[in-house]
Amino acid sequence: MPPAMTRRSPHNPRALLAFTLLCVAAAAFLTPMVWMLATSIKPEVQATGGTLSLLPDPPTLAPAQAADNYSAVWTDESIDFPLYLRNTLIVAALSVTGMVLSSAVAAYGFSRIRWRGRGITFAVMLATMMIPFPVLMAPLFMLFSWLGWIGSLKPLWVPAWFGAAFNIFLLRQFYMGIPRELDEAARIDGCGHWGIFWRIILPLSRPALAVVALFHFMYVWNDFLAPMVFIQHRDQFTLALGLQLFQSKSGNTPWNLLMAASTMVAAPVLLLFIMTQRTFIQGITGGGDKE
Repeated sequence: MPPAMTRRSPHNPRALLAFTLLCVAAAAFLTPMVWMLATSIKPEVQATGGTLSLLPDPPTLAPAQAADNYSAVWTDESIDFPLYLRNTLIVAALSVTGMVLSSAVAAYGFSRIRWRGRGITFAVMLATMMIPFPVLMAPLFMLFSWLGWIGSLKPLWVPAWFGAAFNIFLLRQFYMGIPRELDEAARIDGCGHWGIFWRIILPLSRPALAVVALFHFMYVWNDFLAPMVFIQHRDQFTLALGLQLFQSKSGNTPWNLLMAASTMVAAPVLLLFIMTQRTFIQGITGGGDKE
């Protein structure tokens, strides 16, 4: 019989210390979010009064005050949040679709096809991750101006159809964990590279593709710099620009309304992550390096 496995004690000092540190870190990250949500359901007087309370005083005012705050933000005539939400969803849908497809194709070329200069090309691609967006901002602005795209949504989603270094790297590592015997079996059935890609690789890499989609959706949803540079008309604003406009429209924007607007902008990303966290973790940890 195999030797009996020792069970870890639930009172292991190291486990308790790790659990305590994780709880402290989680509390530190959650505190600003909880405070934002609490401020969004308070009257203006209590939101700016400096009192340390999570609920309005009296607490029975919380539902009605929250409805008033969120309704005031959503129906503000000077800030068209429904329009900004539509623009953001359009950019996010087109950008995420292009990023997933282009990164998946490029990652297949780097992981399953042997060609001269593959290693050097892959290294150069990874090196582009060290170039920050502000360095590329002026050349991109000149390029998009030459194309006549400045003042439109195209600069926000067209570049995504050319992939991104991090996403290609992530998918490549996941693809390399898929057994090559599946490729050989598909070739026996008459499949070429496209057949292997569509019928074998993509179905098996759904968790990794979901991670790429989630990462890029969060990036597009929260992106402020690119829309500020390339968009010139208010009717094309995204939610990030709309939130900044709401904050700066007057010098004394009520904090309760600003926190309500911030909660409305942050909530979709948080809900999406909560619903897809299992797939997210599987996509991050499921790939291997078995070439």
